Order: sequence, then structure tokens, then C-alpha cells
Amino acid sequence: MASKRTAPEVSSTVRPSTEAQPTKGTWTAAQKLAIIAEYESYPRGDPRRGELLRRVGAYTSHISKWREQCDRGTLTGQQQPTPGRPAQPRDPQQEEIARLRAENARLQAELDKAQFVIAIQKKVATLLGETATTPSKHDR
Repeated sequence: MASKRTAPEVSSTVRPSTEAQPTKGTWTAAQKLAIIAEYESYPRGDPRRGELLRRVGAYTSHISKWREQCDRGTLTGQQQPTPGRPAQPRDPQQEEIARLRAENARLQAELDKAQFVIAIQKKVATLLGETATTPSKHDR
């Protein structure tokens, strides 16, 4: 006869969250502060800390990061700072100067190449015994 398996008993300490859980990794500053406060209200090593983290979908690394943000004052419940460098105001004159400098550098490089080619052509003509002549008015 096959034995019947029964569902394991659910611990009375684990209870489903009645709050709407945020999508993984998206917590508001107020939610982060509430999670930190509840997490720190339990003594170190208390299983309720782990239960809280599982319930909200966070890790201990999140708690550490949020504590650092609190210490720096960036977790205030206001607008979170956007990552990256802050946008600088655009100056049309500076953009035009940068564009002209780039064009100047490109044209200078082109001129250097042309002068190099001309110098090589002169050397080749000298080696072959030809002299560079300029067309006279009569040859035109």
C-alpha cells in the first residue's frame, strides 16, 4: 500500500505579507527606511530578520547599502539622485568653437599629407633628372 504524503505544517511565525510588495529592487525611500527600522528592531541573529528580508524580497546587502545612504543623507524620502554626472548647461558658442577646432585639426592633417606627397614627388622628380617646371603664359 502506498503511503500518503501530507503537506508540511506551516510555522505560525511565518505569515504572508498583507502589504502590496514592490517589484523586486524598487523600493521608495520611505519603504527603505521602514524596512531598515523593522530590521534593526530585531536583535542580531533573530530569525525574524531573515523572514522580513524574504517577505520584502531584499538581501542583507540592501540593508547595508541603505544604511550607508542614510549615513550620507541621500536616503531622505525625497527625489533619489540620478546616477552619472550632472548635466551641464549647453553654450552654443563653445559648441561652435569645438566644431571649428575639430575642422581645423582635420584640415591641418589633410594639408600635412598633401605637403608630404608634394615633397616625395619633388624627390622622385629630382632622382629621375626631371626638373619641375611651371607652365608659362605661352604654354597655356
